[in-house]
Order: sequence, then structure tokens, then C-alpha cells
Amino acid sequence: MEKPKILVEIQLKESFSVKKVDISIFRDQLVNTLIRQKRKIKKNILYSEENIIDDLQEYVLSLVVSENIPENFSSQDIVLYTYTSNNHGPEEEPLNAGSDSSEDVTASNHWILPSTDFVGLWESLIFQDGVKDQILKFVETAMIFSECKINTNLISCNRIVLLHGPPGMGKTSLCRAVAQKISIRFQKKYNFIHLIEINSHSLFSKWFSESGKLVQKLFNQLRDLAECSSSMVCILIDEIESIAFTRGAISNKEPTDSVRAVNAFLTQLDQIRKYTNVLVLATSNLTSSIDVAFLDRADIKQFIGPPSDAAISTIYATMLMELVRVGIIELLGDESTGGLGWFTEIQDDPTYPAHADFITLCQLSRGLSGRTLRKIPMLAHTYIMEEDETCSKVGIDLFKFIKAMSFAVVKHTSDTESLNKH
Repeated sequence: MEKPKILVEIQLKESFSVKKVDISIFRDQLVNTLIRQKRKIKKNILYSEENIIDDLQEYVLSLVVSENIPENFSSQDIVLYTYTSNNHGPEEEPLNAGSDSSEDVTASNHWILPSTDFVGLWESLIFQDGVKDQILKFVETAMIFSECKINTNLISCNRIVLLHGPPGMGKTSLCRAVAQKISIRFQKKYNFIHLIEINSHSLFSKWFSESGKLVQKLFNQLRDLAECSSSMVCILIDEIESIAFTRGAISNKEPTDSVRAVNAFLTQLDQIRKYTNVLVLATSNLTSSIDVAFLDRADIKQFIGPPSDAAISTIYATMLMELVRVGIIELLGDESTGGLGWFTEIQDDPTYPAHADFITLCQLSRGLSGRTLRKIPMLAHTYIMEEDETCSKVGIDLFKFIKAMSFAVVKHTSDTESLNKH
């Protein structure tokens, strides 16, 4: 069986370009670094220059590997991606509300990828096994099919991904992370990769009577970008039900503009499909409110639910690792000298001192959204400060912090139940 390739993504400093040096020398230097530090490197964790990369520190900002490093590997086992990220942030793209108005609405936010805003986002998102990779592989396949000019009358390939599920599960973040990954993987194919995040609420709430025209204006802007074959356009539509709401639920008493807006959106979506360099990523909290015509166009419809037990464990472990990195949590005793060994042991080793408390924390957290889980460390720190005002704000014992996190989960659950009763 062929060994899996180790995908290595390296974010370069802006002042350095890998094109300035011989790529083979760069690769050899990278392999030597991985060999020497493979025990410290875990897969799918973003490492920055100050904590992992010593002899690459001159020109590397961050590094992430897709697989744990095996004992024996060579440069031939590595697929290397190098990139510099855009640090300018998003630009707001305005649209004029209509012929009778001089006021513009913010139709979308526009990023040039890869973006500094999304570095490490993919690695921070933890879902049930295989979900992220499945979506990424689908997108890569869809783009390959498009590049090969597949006859879409014979094989459907709309390049539309729908992520649906309850709020707070990370759907929007996953869409942004997928676009970022694609921008790194396809950088040799495209000179520019755009992420356009459509602001559907502001687009259709205030100027409802002009919504059909606004849809057309928005897609005209998108087509202008897509016309350039050296550019790729990723379109993110958050809460797609705001635009593609089911027409069957619109009563006869409602304005016909409601239907026109959905019709215009679906028509424009079909027209932009001819551009093989366009990818549409959509999210929804209410799939029952989405028009069936859009659902039929989506190639993949992936449910994103509450984190599994394994996902909760990994989410908490990575957050604890970050708190250790910045010094808020202090590792004492044997765990302080073991590198990242404790990261695995706290999850899987029953003999590890903090394991039992950590498992209790994970069990208490079942059913919570990813968004809620990521609030727990801050709440726990607050409760520690409230309990003991003389306690140091940093260097808190790992065991004490995990217990405080459990208290925070119980308190949050109780407060939410009380809220739902009123």
C-alpha cells in the first residue's frame, strides 16, 4: 500500500519568496527540520515561528502538516505548498439601492486569499471524523471536473456546497476555511483567488422592493471578477434561506417581489455556473425554508451537528494547549517537560493525573455547540478570579483550570435552561 503523502503548508514572510531560492534546497532544509522535530509536530496543528521552526525562522511564519511524521520518510513523501497571506482584511463592496435612492447598501465583503484573517482557521475547526476532508476533496474534484470541461449535460457539476445544521456549529467558518485551503492548493492555477461573502440580510431587508434588481447588480459584479480566467471566485452565502426562501410558502397577500427575488437569484446562479472558476458555498440554519430549486442545484448537502465526544475532547485539548502556550495555564511536574505529550495523554491515558477531570468536563459538554465550547475557557478564568481575587491571572494550575471549566459548563447549562423557561 502506498504511503500517504504528507501535505505541508508553509506561510512565508512577505519579504521572502521561495522563487528567489532553489526549490530543492528549500525542500531539503524543510525535510531536515521535520526529521529533527517530528516528535514535537502533530498533524493539523498550526505551528508558528516562535515555537517550532528554528532554522526556518528567517523566512517562515507558520507551518502545518496533514499527517503525523513517520519514522522513515523522505522529501519524496512531501507535497509542499508555500504561500504569503494578504493582510489587508476584507473590503466592503457597496451597491446602489435603486434608481430612486442615493444610498448604498453593503452587498458583500471581499477578501483576497490566502488571507491572514483565516490562517489557522481550518486547523481550529473540529468536526466529526472526515467531514472537513470530505468537503475539501469534493471541492477539489469539482474544480478538476470544471478544468477538464466536463459536459454538464451528461454529468452534473454545479460547484455548489450547502452546509446546514443548528446555529453555532461552525458552518460559516468552515466555508471560509475551505476557501482558504483551496486558495493555497490552487495557487499555481490562479493568480488571484477571491472570497466574496454576500451580506444577504442588509441586501434584502431595507430595500425589499428593489431586491430583484439588487440581485442582478450583485451578480454582475461577480461576473466581472469571473471573466478573468486567471482568477478564482469563491462565493459565500450565509443563511441562504434569506435569499432562496421557498416560494411555496409565500402567500398571495405578500408582494410579488418576494417571488421575483428568488427567481432572480436562481436565474443568476444558473448563469454564473458557466464560469468554471466559480465556487458557491452556502450555509443554512433552516433548510425547511429553502426553495427546493436551490436544494436541487446543490451538489453536496452536508449536515453539521453538535460536536461528537471525540471532537469535544480535541476542541478542549487544543484550547488548553493555546492557554499553556500564552502562559495562562502552567504545567507543573512531569507534564511540564514532556513537550506536547500531555496533549494526547490528557485525552487518552487513564493514568494521566488530569485525565479523569478532563473526561468529566467532556461528558458535561455533550450537546453544546462548538461556539459555546469556545466560550468556556474565558468563563472558567472569570470564575477563578471571582473565587480568589489574590489568584494570579496567569500561570494557573492545569487541574484547577479544568475544574473551573466544568463549573462554567454546568453554570452555562443552568442559565440556558432558565432562559428557555421564560
